[in-house]
Amino acid sequence: MKKITFVGGGSMAEALISGILENEFVSRKNVWVTNHSNQERLESLKDRYSINGSYNLNELFEGTDIVILAMKPKDASAAIDKIRAYLTEEMLVVSVLAGVSINTIEMLSGKQLAIARAMPNTSAAVGKSATAIAVNDRVTENQLEMVRKLFETVGLATFVEEGQLDAVTGLSGSGPAYIYYLIEAMENSAVEIGLEKQIAQELIVQTLIGAAEMVKNSSKPPEQLRREVTSPGGTTEAGMRILEESGVKQAFISCIKTASAQSKKMGDALCSQLKVH
Repeated sequence: MKKITFVGGGSMAEALISGILENEFVSRKNVWVTNHSNQERLESLKDRYSINGSYNLNELFEGTDIVILAMKPKDASAAIDKIRAYLTEEMLVVSVLAGVSINTIEMLSGKQLAIARAMPNTSAAVGKSATAIAVNDRVTENQLEMVRKLFETVGLATFVEEGQLDAVTGLSGSGPAYIYYLIEAMENSAVEIGLEKQIAQELIVQTLIGAAEMVKNSSKPPEQLRREVTSPGGTTEAGMRILEESGVKQAFISCIKTASAQSKKMGDALCSQLKVH
């Protein structure tokens, strides 16, 4: 039976704990969590999920198979320094620290560890994350399967090269915010054309769910699906013309490119700072 120890007990850790337990990835008695000093938060997680919480490092790491680094990225150096002596080559170290490279984790630990770096998004809280995972060459086939199944408890999980994680951050990591922005715009337009906000939101959400399911389940590319909805001279064509004239597609492309570039910039700066300290 696998034992999982979370170092950090924030919202992403909680989403993973919830998914792990709901999907019976491991039993509650084999989930452990600690944080820097927020005992109230630690007790809250213990009570809500009936898991184990402790500040006793011997107790936390004894028999642990998977260590999940889920503290704030800026606290990675201090946290890894504190637990370094308890990390072993047999463990799989899983990082959900945005911007912290595998190389930086290796340097901070000073050990030859099996490390998986994951980029989930906030939809993990409802079991619908799109998570990309990169690993180093010390991760075994068995550990690869473990980390895939772990992140499948909160949604879709796929493996990429570490160099692609900045692109993933700009696309799916920040992606929920782009969709919320679109929903805001659709809600505002609904009010202006005379729909009640609650009714509009229900229609918008179902429309987005339906369109996503069509893309997921159809063999047709999105462009073809769009054209099939767009009758010549019809309402959709009239609306699409405004989007094209306003450069909305290019704006989304620029948005994702800029977010990806910012991810790389911030990651490089953070890794340099951590290595200095």
